[in-house]
Amino acid sequence: MKKIILAFALAGAFSAQAVEYTQVQPDKSAINFTYKQMGVAVDGKFKKFASQLNFDPAKPAAAKATFDVELASVDTGAPEGDQEVAGKPWFNTKAFPTARFVSGTVKPLGGNKYEVAGQLSIKGKTQDVVVPATFTTQGNTGVFDGSFIIRRADFSIGEGTWAKFDIVANDVVIKFRITATSK
Repeated sequence: MKKIILAFALAGAFSAQAVEYTQVQPDKSAINFTYKQMGVAVDGKFKKFASQLNFDPAKPAAAKATFDVELASVDTGAPEGDQEVAGKPWFNTKAFPTARFVSGTVKPLGGNKYEVAGQLSIKGKTQDVVVPATFTTQGNTGVFDGSFIIRRADFSIGEGTWAKFDIVANDVVIKFRITATSK
């Protein structure tokens, strides 16, 4: 009898862990960036994005994620900065309203760490990126945290007189926190 109870308890424990996180909570998620302008760190964020996510910690190799970031939702901390980076030399939001990340493979690194390989598209240019992320659960909620560096020249962000890196650095750190619940 004890063996049967133990078997049911173990089965329940394993099925309780098989949770697939699919519902991103935008109000509890964030996509931020940091770059250097004249040697000084400047922070910003994107206020709007749409996403599709399927992540089961028991089956990380089957995970899929797509994020579409509305580039015109950029918040540089100043309205004139927002208008400037939405313009043609920077994001050119009229011609390219969104940036998109599509995951390819998810590799577990041990513990709660993962490496997500995928493609990032900005201004009609696509680059392969590898994104390190951590995943933690908080009740029935899963939280993904991570950061990675892009080079703005790879995506033609900052054209013309802004193509040099003497005023605005080439490296941009993208930081994210994605909060999701199961169905």
